[in-house]
Amino acid sequence: MPAPFDLAAYVLLAVVVVVVLAQAIRILREYERGVVFTLGRFSGVKGPGLILLIPVVQQMVRVSLRTIVMDVPSQDVISRDNVSVKVNAVIYFRVIEADRAVIQVEDFVAATSQLAQTTLRSVLGKHELDEMLAERDKLNIDIREILDAQTDQWGIKVANVEIKHVDIDESMIRAIARQAEAERNRRARIINADGERQAAETLVDAARILAQQPESLQLRYLSTLYDIGMDKNSTIVFPMPLDLLSIWLQGRERPPPAAE
Repeated sequence: MPAPFDLAAYVLLAVVVVVVLAQAIRILREYERGVVFTLGRFSGVKGPGLILLIPVVQQMVRVSLRTIVMDVPSQDVISRDNVSVKVNAVIYFRVIEADRAVIQVEDFVAATSQLAQTTLRSVLGKHELDEMLAERDKLNIDIREILDAQTDQWGIKVANVEIKHVDIDESMIRAIARQAEAERNRRARIINADGERQAAETLVDAARILAQQPESLQLRYLSTLYDIGMDKNSTIVFPMPLDLLSIWLQGRERPPPAAE
């Protein structure tokens, strides 16, 4: 039988082997990469799959390449027309170069969050309130391009930025409602005036046509009388045309024929 000392040595050796293997073997998923440092110096990016490291000599930092969804806290923004609003947004970004994300910045998630907050305030502060409410797509693109350009040095790609809410003061909401009502009234008056102008132009054209053909005026007169006469419950007084009246008067003034 082995001596107790030899048994303890075997157990200790087995424990050392297990610890060494645990430090030497790494398994990375498909969406993960490992940034490897050898004696503190960057030696490459490995993964996915089975990774073997030299214990004590090499260390590895695990980085996920999946898209990160970050909710930007509500920010106090003063628009260009001096309106105070609260704006929050959501950002979608991911790591495309794991070595830069580890080496160039201490915590790329926190750094991206802080940069997103300052960029949100800076970009929206250059626009008026109406633009914040009506041109969100354009503002989203502007914020994304600025963030993407600044995070490129960290190996991060900003895929999308969406402004979620623009919270306005209650008094400002009432002012906007009054402004919208005034705008609707203005448009209604413009449409009404345009309709009157078109009707006047049509009447002028009709009068010009009737003036060119006097007979058509008589036909129109008779047609109007016919339409009025369809209502049998009304008493209608209408003037007699002057030409008919002149013919009747001429007949009255003509002397009777002499008797033979």
